[in-house]
Amino acid sequence: MQKWLSIIGIGEDGLDGLSAAARTLVQSADLLIGGERHLAMIPQQQDQERIAWAASQLLAQADGLAQQYKGRRTCVLASGDPMWFGIGATLAKRIPAAEITVVPHPGAFSLAAARLLWPLDAVDCLSLHGRPLDLLAPFLTPGARLLLLTENGAAPAKIADYLVRRGFGSAQLTLLEHLGGAQDNSLTGTAKDWPHKTCADLNLLAVEVRDGPGLTRLAGLEDDLYLHDGNITKREIRAVTLARLSPFPGDLLWDVGAGSGSISIEWLRADRRNRAIAIENKDARRSMIAQNALALGVPQLEIKSGSVPDALNGLPDPDAVFIGGGITTEGLIERCWQALKPGGRLVANVVTLEGESVLEQARRDHGGDLARFSVQRAEPVGRFHGWHAMMPVTQWSVTKE
Repeated sequence: MQKWLSIIGIGEDGLDGLSAAARTLVQSADLLIGGERHLAMIPQQQDQERIAWAASQLLAQADGLAQQYKGRRTCVLASGDPMWFGIGATLAKRIPAAEITVVPHPGAFSLAAARLLWPLDAVDCLSLHGRPLDLLAPFLTPGARLLLLTENGAAPAKIADYLVRRGFGSAQLTLLEHLGGAQDNSLTGTAKDWPHKTCADLNLLAVEVRDGPGLTRLAGLEDDLYLHDGNITKREIRAVTLARLSPFPGDLLWDVGAGSGSISIEWLRADRRNRAIAIENKDARRSMIAQNALALGVPQLEIKSGSVPDALNGLPDPDAVFIGGGITTEGLIERCWQALKPGGRLVANVVTLEGESVLEQARRDHGGDLARFSVQRAEPVGRFHGWHAMMPVTQWSVTKE
């Protein structure tokens, strides 16, 4: 099939910075699409139609691109590398690869790494354009280096304030404006003393974390990091449960009877590509889940209300399912099992005899393993300390063939 759509990365150096092949695709296009800033870099040509995309309408315009313009030589201009937090990745989900040509340009991350002499393989690169600052939380650990695409000229000051509030005020910040262009400029300072309230809208912020209260991305965070009403999978059991759920990058988890949301939150913290849906019937608990998700850096957690198994209707099929509540509900296990993808993992924890009976029947029906965990913690007994036993937890875990 003819490649009717070309996606061309362009930098602040404009047309002069494009390769000969990229210039040919731009100049021979019947239709040139891009932001106002991108289009202004390209001289007008007779008989070439131009369409300016507004950032606020980008997704809607991308959805209709193939239907409206397929068959015309169409060129879309993008900043830097179109496949790194760019329009190229968006269009690749909507248009077959056989119809697209992508020509990248050195992007902001590559230009910043070269400027700072930071090895890109040792840096976390994130886009905060249209995304909440709480996404930063899992990456804030002593010694971390971050390259952040920000939303506008006011965003770096907000990020500096966020770092201070999270206890990372000593972080060293370097603001890079108009990288690679005639207005290229840099500003530096620490988060706690950041003096620049505004800057150029086109910017990248480099963050070097010196010290602060970082949290591991491994499962088993302290229980007191969560808001909860007592209905929480305790730290030791949570670590075992996540190990059996085995999160792989990009996998989707159903957290059924989510309680405080600790399982789905730590599932998401394992890899930023992971997805999770927390299903919880009680309003107060859903509120706690939302607050916990923000505090622990996973605001993308989807929270769904309703009683199971009906609340599961219409959800995308999961790669893994955790059942932490409602196990005795008739039909719940079968509903989860039917939805689970081949190779998917299902884990259920119970503390009651009735729950154990359900899990034993599930093991007979579907196989898998049963295990019982007993945890004791040392607690004060007068002037001394003794062992306090928590309720034993019975766990069923199985992989769907």
